[in-house]
Amino acid sequence: MLGRPGEYAELPYLFTDQYDLGMEYVGHAPSCDRVVFRGNVAGREFLSFWLDGDSRVLAGMNVNVWDVVDDVKGLIRSGNPVDVDRLVDPQWPLADLTTN
Repeated sequence: MLGRPGEYAELPYLFTDQYDLGMEYVGHAPSCDRVVFRGNVAGREFLSFWLDGDSRVLAGMNVNVWDVVDDVKGLIRSGNPVDVDRLVDPQWPLADLTTN
């Protein structure tokens, strides 16, 4: 910026509250191979993850689930493939999935 060399390293992020839904989205997935869900979609308390063909997380969104954005950012920034079975299982802490 302003002629200085540098890289913008922040991940895209947005949040919104729509009536009884609170949502946060982080990352960028202009295209993906699949979307997976963790939690109770019907109960409107879940996370969704956009994955590439190698099971790397490109983006994530939490709906009425809080304090997970930093863990989702960690999954995206690691660039490592994740075990999808563990990713969709709420029993597995998200932070543990970055250590492949």
